[in-house]
Amino acid sequence: MIDVIGTDAGAPGSLPPWAQLLVKQADLVAAPKRLLPALQHWSVCPVALRCIASDHPIALSDELLGLGSDQRAVVLASGDPLWFGIGRILIERLGRERLRFHPGPSSLQLAFARLGRPWQDAQWISLHGRDPAPLAQRLQQRPSALAVLTDPSRGGVDEVRQSLRSSGLESAYALWLCESLGHSSERVQRLDPSEATPSDLHPLHLVVLLSEAQETQPPDQLPLFGLEDGVFLQHSDRPGLMTKREVRIQLLAELNLPAQGVLWDLGAGTGSVGLEALRLRPQLQLLCIEQRSGGSTLIAANARRLGVQPAAILEGDAMDELSNLPAELVAPDRVLIGGGGRKRRSLLKHVIQCMAPKGEVVIPLATLEAFAELRPVLEAAKYTVKLSQHQAWRGQPLADGTRLAPMNPVLILKGSAPRLD
Repeated sequence: MIDVIGTDAGAPGSLPPWAQLLVKQADLVAAPKRLLPALQHWSVCPVALRCIASDHPIALSDELLGLGSDQRAVVLASGDPLWFGIGRILIERLGRERLRFHPGPSSLQLAFARLGRPWQDAQWISLHGRDPAPLAQRLQQRPSALAVLTDPSRGGVDEVRQSLRSSGLESAYALWLCESLGHSSERVQRLDPSEATPSDLHPLHLVVLLSEAQETQPPDQLPLFGLEDGVFLQHSDRPGLMTKREVRIQLLAELNLPAQGVLWDLGAGTGSVGLEALRLRPQLQLLCIEQRSGGSTLIAANARRLGVQPAAILEGDAMDELSNLPAELVAPDRVLIGGGGRKRRSLLKHVIQCMAPKGEVVIPLATLEAFAELRPVLEAAKYTVKLSQHQAWRGQPLADGTRLAPMNPVLILKGSAPRLD
């Protein structure tokens, strides 16, 4: 058997007694080059060890294959050998039946231990030799804790910071920079968005992103519209499920908001579109309906953050809720249908029946099939139909430059009621 032992930076002296015994009894010990001097001058060992460097796993595998059946070998590896470590290559070239693994603390374990935070709910992503686009996608899911294994050759922590910035989520996360974990030069610090990356950044580093309660600007200091996604509170169990900024701006334009009147936001989600509409047109009467449990509470909280007050926020099935509205909200001038699911066709028919003269309905869609289902309903009601497709890209870091990462395309179906004059 070949014992593969995970270590910290203090090996071999920091190894537990059973691991020290395995090392002393070995005919061959392989370790990272930085550990070889300590191994060769190890006072606990009565004889000089035969040591080789393990920094080149393929060459090491060939050396281990040449061992006799009666010879013992130990491989010392950083942290957990099976966590982005040497273990994978050794298994591929030697076979798992010849290997016995003894994991040490991984870099993620050390990072969360230093932060004093349980990490059973944490997610992780590796950027080593990889395009950073998946990081932006993962951020849109708004994980509560995300560890990022950075690639110093591609920008390291700066690549993560650029992804946060381009996603509009700098204020939504605390960024912890963990350098040289387990070594004497270890350093763990929080970097604020306005703070520069340390000039003496250690190449051996990772990043931990921890979501935190967001402190927004006072409503009167927020932009008039086109707010960053990170401004809005979201459902903790379905983070990222909201209308993104680029689509939100287009929907507000398509709604052609009047100075006064009634706006229905059906399937309101976080309330982002309807609430921004109130910032543009404060005299509108906004009705928000969201079926998801806790939706009304979330929308009300976002309304307070934006300094607006909807006329009503209802939680439940839109078809049921629309049948019991107060008189001042029964005839909408504008309607946004963001939900409805399988009932979307019936919901659109009901909206048309309730619509005020010169009313308009706007429906964002993800599929052509949904468009094919709803367009005939508008045409049958003699509505003027307009269809547009919108595709946005966000800049994401790529090596020493910037790439454009595509967001999901959105179809926008708009219907305008026939003029009666």
